[in-house]
Amino acid sequence: MKAQQERKMRKEEDESLIFYLKKEVEAALLRTDSLEKENRELRQEVVRLKAQITSLKAHDNERKSMLWKKLQNPFDSSKTDVFQQKQSDFVKVSERSVEHSSPRPSLQELAARKEKQAKVPNPPPRPTYAAPPSLKEANDNKLPPPPPPPPNMSSGSKAVRRVPEVVEFYRLLTRRDAHMENRASSAAVPAVAFTPSMIGEIENRSSYLSAIKSDVEKQKEFINFLIKEVESSAFNDISDVKAFVKWLDDELSSLVDERAVLKHFPQWPERKADALREAAFNYRDLINLESEVSSFQDNPKDPLILALGRMQALQDRLERSIDNMERTRESMIKRYRDFQIPWEWLLDTGLIGQMKLSSFRLAKVYLKRTTKELQLNECPGEDNLLLQGARFAYRVHQFAGGFDAETIRAFQELKKIGMDSLKE
Repeated sequence: MKAQQERKMRKEEDESLIFYLKKEVEAALLRTDSLEKENRELRQEVVRLKAQITSLKAHDNERKSMLWKKLQNPFDSSKTDVFQQKQSDFVKVSERSVEHSSPRPSLQELAARKEKQAKVPNPPPRPTYAAPPSLKEANDNKLPPPPPPPPNMSSGSKAVRRVPEVVEFYRLLTRRDAHMENRASSAAVPAVAFTPSMIGEIENRSSYLSAIKSDVEKQKEFINFLIKEVESSAFNDISDVKAFVKWLDDELSSLVDERAVLKHFPQWPERKADALREAAFNYRDLINLESEVSSFQDNPKDPLILALGRMQALQDRLERSIDNMERTRESMIKRYRDFQIPWEWLLDTGLIGQMKLSSFRLAKVYLKRTTKELQLNECPGEDNLLLQGARFAYRVHQFAGGFDAETIRAFQELKKIGMDSLKE
């Protein structure tokens, strides 16, 4: 009887321990889920910040290059004393005219303008339609909607649809030939290097430091005007953002060093200015790339390997650019909305979708060139060329979410040749 009671007590203790351990496991799983979610959010933020750093570094290098050119001009020894008395006018630029443009004056000419007053800013370009949303709308729309699924776009004759034959044909050839072609990666152009010693040399020049101090003291009204313009800016069209950023950069270029001067103005809206520049530069780069792809022309006189390599490299750039945008799109849209910067061009129904459709141009040219070479029977590695054509068609099909009618016809011609060769 006593043994039964002990067994019962041990059983109850075991059950109590099991229940406790289950609770601990459930709590640990909840913590794990929470940490994983936080980790994903942090990774997205890291990707966004890296992209922003890259954009700002490029902009910073341009500024440093301009600064280096300003300070590289040797001083005329006969005017050294004059310059030291007139350092406050070190970085003023000649007044710009809409109809006339004159070369940037030398340091000696700038030093001779002692009586000239502080810079008068040019008015900013006016948006095509500047009706910013109301405060209520801005608050209601803080979070962007989830990006729409890849579009089944049907704009007139540009109807895009999935073509399962592309995937099937590509898989048929890859099963037959296990050797896959390595994607060519274009070498990155090295950025201009500015060594710490060079920067240190520039910053240690007393004339440079005096010019910064002069800008801070004499250009207050000018900078306060820019601050108000940036803070109050609101846009409905991304092209207006491009024009505004160009105007802002032109105005700030009159300062000897934008960052060094603006850090003395804590009210400068740095986050909004950076967001405006990021949006303008990203849009400009995408538009330029889309134009390059859409206007691509194949030269029949070029060797086959060179021609196909150019098209593959261009498709690589297109895919990389879109992939980078899509990975940071959600956080970018939120920031742009907060600062009243147009963001619709980031959606698949905007410029991003338009760029995906532009890859049809490359696919058609690639497939037609490959088909022509196979028809001439002058290519020593026909099987490899056929596989390359099928692979490129597959890439574009998956990237754009389908083919349009013209690209389908170009693919069907290649497939016919391929199926005939497989029967032999």
